[in-house]
Amino acid sequence: MKAVIRQIQFGSEEYRSEVALRTEVLRKPLGLSFSEVELAAEKDAVHFAAFEGSEIVGCLILVPLSAAEVRMRQVAVIPAKQGSGIGRLLIEAAENYARFAGFEWMYLNARDSAVQFYLACGYRTVGEPFTEVTIPHRKMQKRLSETP
Repeated sequence: MKAVIRQIQFGSEEYRSEVALRTEVLRKPLGLSFSEVELAAEKDAVHFAAFEGSEIVGCLILVPLSAAEVRMRQVAVIPAKQGSGIGRLLIEAAENYARFAGFEWMYLNARDSAVQFYLACGYRTVGEPFTEVTIPHRKMQKRLSETP
């Protein structure tokens, strides 16, 4: 079954499923969880989810930084579906949304384990490695008028 990508609303039942997926994939392996303050800060973000039927199998969040810049964060795909193209579909949907909204640059902080994936999607590393949520990351960027 091919995943369908669509925007979901903060606070909805689908959003709660998105948070559960992000917790399972991104936080639990590090012994972390989301605080109520962290989740409340997502209210004005744009949330995308990949669905297979009614099940959310992947997600990501976009946070505007300025009129020209947006940050992609919390990209997660359930382990059984990783490598199946769902992450790429999510990124393409997010980039199309951002272009249409007038953003020129997409930024993200990639875990070291995901840097190669983002390079394949046309992103470039910027600056030196750093630690976030206890693990090594790289800042990455892409001009949205470019194609991979």
